[in-house]
Formats: sequence, C-alpha cells, structure tokens
Amino acid sequence: MKYIDRMRQIRWSSWVKWLSIGFGSMALLAIVGFMIIIYGGGLVVDEEDLILPATTTVKTQDGDVVGKLYQENRNLVTIDQVPKHVQQAFVAVEDVRFYDHAGVDFNAVARAVYKDVVALQKVEGASTITQQLAKNLFLHDEKTWMRKTKEVMASIYLERHYSKDKILELYMNEVYFAHGIYGIGTAADYYFDKPVEELTITEGAMLAGLVKAPNTYSPYLDKDATKKRRDIVLSQMEKAGMLETEEKLTLQGKTVDVVEQKEAQSPWLDDYLDVVIREAASQYQLTTEELKRGGYDITVYMNNVAQKTAYQQLQQENFYYGSEPNVESSFVLMNQKSGALEAVIAGRNFQIGEHNRAMLRRQPGSVLKPLAVYGPALMNNYQPYSLLQDRAQSYDDYQVANADGGYAGEISMYQAIAESKNATAVWLLDQIGIDYSKTYLEKMDISLSDQGLAIALGGLKNGLTPIEIAAGYRTFIHDGEWIQPHAIVSIHDRNGTLIGEANPTTTQVFSKQVAWSMLRMLENVVNNGTATAGEYAKALAGKTGTTQHPQVEGQAKDAWFAGVTPEYTTALWMGYDQSDETHYLTKGSSAATIATKAILQAIDQQQPLGDQFTKPINVDDVEQPIQLPVIDDLDVSYQLGGWSLVQGKLTWTASDDERVVYHIYSVTDAGSKKIGQVQGKGQFILTDVSVFQSSSYYVVPYNQLTKQQGTKSNQITLSFGN
Repeated sequence: MKYIDRMRQIRWSSWVKWLSIGFGSMALLAIVGFMIIIYGGGLVVDEEDLILPATTTVKTQDGDVVGKLYQENRNLVTIDQVPKHVQQAFVAVEDVRFYDHAGVDFNAVARAVYKDVVALQKVEGASTITQQLAKNLFLHDEKTWMRKTKEVMASIYLERHYSKDKILELYMNEVYFAHGIYGIGTAADYYFDKPVEELTITEGAMLAGLVKAPNTYSPYLDKDATKKRRDIVLSQMEKAGMLETEEKLTLQGKTVDVVEQKEAQSPWLDDYLDVVIREAASQYQLTTEELKRGGYDITVYMNNVAQKTAYQQLQQENFYYGSEPNVESSFVLMNQKSGALEAVIAGRNFQIGEHNRAMLRRQPGSVLKPLAVYGPALMNNYQPYSLLQDRAQSYDDYQVANADGGYAGEISMYQAIAESKNATAVWLLDQIGIDYSKTYLEKMDISLSDQGLAIALGGLKNGLTPIEIAAGYRTFIHDGEWIQPHAIVSIHDRNGTLIGEANPTTTQVFSKQVAWSMLRMLENVVNNGTATAGEYAKALAGKTGTTQHPQVEGQAKDAWFAGVTPEYTTALWMGYDQSDETHYLTKGSSAATIATKAILQAIDQQQPLGDQFTKPINVDDVEQPIQLPVIDDLDVSYQLGGWSLVQGKLTWTASDDERVVYHIYSVTDAGSKKIGQVQGKGQFILTDVSVFQSSSYYVVPYNQLTKQQGTKSNQITLSFGN
C-alpha cells in the first residue's frame, strides 16, 4: 500500500513539475512575445517610409502651374493647415477613440470579434487610424500570417515615437481619394479648387467618407452614394459630440457640390517641362525619380503666351515642305537680357521621354557664319565694308562654291552676309584661322572637334542644338556677352528651403562695337538679304541656314533661321528625324524664316515687341550701303567766269545718296588723268579750258565705304563748236 502511495506521489510530483514547466514556458513566451510586440516595432518600421512621396510642382513666376511630377499625386500639408472640423470628421468615421488608445483599440477589437462570431463571418474591422497608417506605409498589402502582428507592432512603435497630431498628419497626407489623388491637400484642390484651410464641414466630411472606398464614393462616379456616405460621417460626428443634432441635420440637407473636372488640354507644356527636368539633373543633381518623390517647388521662366503661341503656330501644315509628311521642327525663344528660356518647342507633337529636338545636334548650315567667321573677323580688324574675296576656290582637297553659282570677285562683308556667300565665308575663315575662330566659339560653350574649313558653312560632324544657336546669337544683341541658357528660376524643397536658384555663367565674347555692327548687318539680311521671306513689321535681325541633303541633289536636309529682336533671340529648325533618299525638304531656310516671323507676329499681338533696336552708347553705327549710280547723261558746256574768263561745266544726274563721290577724269593723248572730285552733286567746273582746243572728260562714281569705283560715265568732248 505504501508502495502504491509512493508511486502516486511520484507521478503527481512529475505532473506538477511538467505542468509548472509548461505554464512557465508559456508565460515566458507570452512575456517575450509581449516585449517583441511592444519593443519590436522598430524591426517593422522603416523611417524612410515616413517620408511620403510628394508631387513636385513646376510653375511660372506668375504662379501658373506648368506641370507636376509624381509617383503619387500628393501635395503635403501640416496638421496646423487642416481645419479642426476636418480632423474631427476623419477621427469620427475612422477611429473615434483615436486620442484614447495607444495604437490598438482593444475595445474595438472585442466588439469586432463579437459581431463576427454572431454573424459567423467578418462584418466589422477594428483597425485604428494608426494601424491603417502602419499597414499602408510598412506592410504594402502583405498577406502573410504575421501581417496583423506586424501591423500592431508598427502601430505601437508609432504611438511611442510620434505625437497624435503627427500620426494624424501622416495619415491624412497618405490616404487615397480616388482619381490618382493622394492626401487631403491634393484632394481639397482637386474636388473643391481650394486650399485645405478653406474646407467647410460638409466638404471635410465628404473627403473623410471617401477613404473607406474611394472609387465607390467618388462624386464623379456616384453622387448619391457620395452624399449618403458623407451624411454617415456627419452622423458619426454628432454621436462623438463634435456636432449638435440640429447642426448635423442642417448639414445633411446640403447637396454635394464639387468642381467640374476638365480634361487637361495643354500639349505645349511637355516640351518645356522636359527642359526643366534635364536642367534639374545637370545643374542641381536631381534625378527624375527624386523629382517624382521629393515634393519640390520649381519656379521657371516659361512665358505662357510665347510657349502656347509657338506650339500652335508650328502645328500649321502650310509651314512645312517635304517629300513625305511629318516634317519636324523645334523652336527656342530666349530672353536677351537674362538668358532665360521663355519658350521651347521640342517637336510638333512632343511627349516627355521622346527626343527633345531643341536639344538635339544638327548641322547648322549658314547660321554658324556670324558666330564662327564674321564675328571673329570683326574682332580681328575687319570692318563691315572690308572687301573680301568671292571666287570659286580649292583649299587642298576642299572645294567651295556659292549656292547660286555666281561670284562677285570682291564683295563687302556687309553684302556677303546678306547674300550668304559660301566662297567668301570659307576664304575669310582661311584668313583668320580655324584655331582663332574656335577660341570665340569656345567662349560660347561651343566645342568642336572639326578641323576643316567646312566649319565656315556649318558642316560639322556633330552639329549644334537650337538652344546653343539662340544663346550664341544673344551675344549680338547683348553687347557681345554670352550667358548660359537656363529655364529654372529657383528650387525649394518640400519644407520650403531654397536649395538652388539661377546663377548662370557669363562670358564676354565680342566687343560692344563688334556686336552692334553684326546686329546691323543681320538686320540687313532680314530687310534685303536671304531672310526677306515672310511678314513681320517689327525690328528683326537674323540669319538663314540650309544644309544640302547628302543623298538627293538639289534638296535640303536641315532648314534654319536664327533671329534677334530687341527682346529675344530665337532659333528654329526644320527637318526629318531621319533623313534618307525618300525624306528630304523641298524648301530650305525660307520655310524656317516664314515660320519664325509668324510666331513673332502672333506673340506681338498679345505681348507687343520692339519697333527698333537701340544703339548702345559709345559705339559707331553701321552706315547703310552705298549704291553707285550708272551715269549715262554726262554733258559739258562753256560758261563765262574765273581768271580765264571762259570755263567749262560738266553736269550729270547725281544719285539721291549724297555720300557718293564723283571722280572727274580728262582724256588726253597720254591717257586719262584725274582732275578733281565732288561729293553729292552732279556738276563740276572746268577752270583750265581753251576755246581753241577740244578736251574730253568722263566721271566715275566712287564708294567711300568700300573704296570701290563704279562704272565710268559716257565720255563727253568740250570744243568751241559745242
């Protein structure tokens, strides 16, 4: 008996021992689990996820939005910006005990479990605002069996490390409101066209109601469902003591009033926005991904009028002449004072991600002549009326010919630029030297690997961009100074801190005198030279450029016009993205010139442009060219007077230009002899004459600008028989 009792005692002790070990282990696991839940949230929470992706907004200096860049369209607001009644609406409908729990509402959990058990299915959720935030930020729709535990861990962590206001601020900035809209700030603007600070109670309630099922309760999809849901939120606010019953009823009697959403139709904005994105990367080291996440505020120089006008003009088919449809174009409008890019057209139907043609290199043709040849030559003691060679010549293996096949022999720089003489430009580059020319191009941030005289004609290996051309021509209107072209005024981060602003580099390329002389000669190109095509009544200078098609003789590959007004410099390119034997232009630079003038004319109607260029102080103006007359009515007669009593008088029809000088020659057996000259008038007195001997005379007009003589007049004889 004692043995049996002893064995029972041993067995009981063993059970007690193992029960104690079991309960102890369970208690230990519970404690460990509790500690993990309480303190393990740091393993779930990634502080980087608390920095919500925010929309980068690009706007003009007038505050007009050019575009937005985002992963999620979200404009961040602080909790202080959100009206108290809007905060209450979210708390009332999503987590009425938000300010009482520590991240998990165990009362709500118990209530939800009870209702689920009674219904034998899940009918009520128990997630707090903090839990919803934790799930959305850190769990990313994770479906594992540990998801709820992690959610609780993260929620408790948030409650321990952040204030209720901060958690509610994060929540209201994070939640989705349908139609690609994230955050209360963006939603206020989208649905009501107002800042979040101005939201009414009903508007706040409507937005709070959207959170449960944004696409179900969107007023743009089902306004009746929106109102019912809004009224539920108002009822919850009344139950929570946030509204009086009468106030609730009054508010529920209001209609749902949201702004009409219009489809954005501003295709011209992508062109400029692409330039901004590229500049943000190159100048401020901000990647596209960072712009889409970082919530920056970028102010730009875009001119809404000019950008839209240029885009609309370049859509017109009558500007384009090609063997196939879809001739492309690009256009740049640069403010001559600041160097700011006010308009950039990257293509006729450009979309971000495509090739930006304003930044693609093309052979510039003759638009390079003023930058690479004539400007540097003027800096090397040449003058606008210096005589240059105009002959077909060979330079080792390089041959050059004028486009029209005609040659003047000698021609002034003024006229050579107006007629875009190829032979003259190459001859002059050979005279001043390629290396010398490149020093001036490098000052304009143009670096060429080319070594041949084809530089004079823009025959480059890699070419130049329209933006580079516009920046180069700015030197002629801005006292010879080059400035780095730029689109961005300033960039602020999401906290409003300035992180960058325009500070473009400048370089003095040409003297003031050279810049003004070149501008005047380019003005003559428009008035009397190769750029007369098109209509524009205001002040305009510029240069045309056409490159030959490599596969189709007599046709063009690239067509250019670079222009200068008192306010702007421009560059316009036309051509095909890919040129081959079936794709060529049938009209060259005249098409680009006509299109540029049409753009300027349209801008001028909305934003008046200058009538004339203003000459800088302390520079000499360029005289207009002198046209020598052909004299075929020279006559002579006797008259009384002088010491010899008898004189001779030569008369002819003089030019209206009083700058013309007339050289007078007598003809003798020994040949012709210059006996005098007069300026601006058609008569000359012969003092040394004889009534007993005949004498012959002729007159030759003389150009004092170019130092050239014209055609001699008819020869006339003075004799007593006359």
